[in-house]
Amino acid sequence: MPAYLNAIEKGVSTVMVSYSSWNGVKMHSNHKLITGYLKNKLNFTGFVISDYDGLDRITTPWGANYTYSVLTGILAGIDMVMVPFNYTIFIDTLTSLVNQKYVPMTRIDDAVRRILRVKFTAGLFEHPNANYSLVNQLGSQEHRDLAREAVRKTLVLLKNGKSDQTPLLPLSKKAGKILVAGTHADDLGNQCGGWTITWQGQSGNNETIGTTILDGIKKTVDPTTQVVYNENPDSNFVKSGQFSYAIVLVGEPPYAEFVGDNLNDLKILEPGPAIITNVCGSVKCVVVLITGRPVVIEPYVPMVDALVAGWLPGTEGQGVADVLFGDHGFTGKLSRTWFKTVDQLPMNVGDSHYDPAVVVVVEVVVVAFSPSPSNWWSMLN
Repeated sequence: MPAYLNAIEKGVSTVMVSYSSWNGVKMHSNHKLITGYLKNKLNFTGFVISDYDGLDRITTPWGANYTYSVLTGILAGIDMVMVPFNYTIFIDTLTSLVNQKYVPMTRIDDAVRRILRVKFTAGLFEHPNANYSLVNQLGSQEHRDLAREAVRKTLVLLKNGKSDQTPLLPLSKKAGKILVAGTHADDLGNQCGGWTITWQGQSGNNETIGTTILDGIKKTVDPTTQVVYNENPDSNFVKSGQFSYAIVLVGEPPYAEFVGDNLNDLKILEPGPAIITNVCGSVKCVVVLITGRPVVIEPYVPMVDALVAGWLPGTEGQGVADVLFGDHGFTGKLSRTWFKTVDQLPMNVGDSHYDPAVVVVVEVVVVAFSPSPSNWWSMLN
């Protein structure tokens, strides 16, 4: 619980309960963790809110015994309930449970006290409406520059070179002709993933504004370098193109929450695998994975020269190009081991069945001075 303790010490005001279960107990009904641990042991003084329709999901099927769900959730320690539709039923149900003394007024008083404390502290009674004075800064260049920096710092180098003598990265900016391919090369929606303007997000460049990774590449390379973009080239096109190297950007379509659940698979959808095969089987290539999580990549690792976890870089695709071409070095690290197959899960360093999917190939260079980030890669070469 270190992250929670740190947040509570910093004064976080609200905690949302998740849909998940712990040892078979739905979190929305877990008195031991919500009240016993969060409120009592960690001394959390803010309020606990349910997730969207969270009480309904305590039972299987959802909403099978709504009275039981309300009773269990409130007694577990939930102070504010997110009811998106039938809120009058919730109010009537909880009122009845209080009148029948199944829910004591001390529990209601505790919830109300916590909610009012947060609202008073936030100044909502004095200033109930949003402050629009900073709206003109949303999406400002300063914000985009910070987002671009975040992209650079989160990229993870998974492989660099088919042997330790032949690293591909950083890429040359002065190559004669390069190929950029893949479903995620010129698609802001795919870069951003879910919760972008809409809940699930949407592929394409119509939902928001920003810089695609393709645009970032074009802005980074030398003016004399020819950048050819082909989303899904066949092998003949690649072989006949006389490309110095290729950048392949593939990954997952946008999704949010349970819509993206697919633990039994976690594979890159077509045409992603075909693009990797067609391109990397014909020319030196770096594959950048645009995903919200690790995916199965083991079948493709041997054929690629370099492999990068790009995650979801959002609107600032220039940050990906910054690192691929060596203006900044790789600094991101995996928080957990990247698996070969989903059958290995859960797996992490130290487990008896530890068998990671990729091994990073890096060069270690000792220098007698401190280079600036802008020329770090050039000195490695």
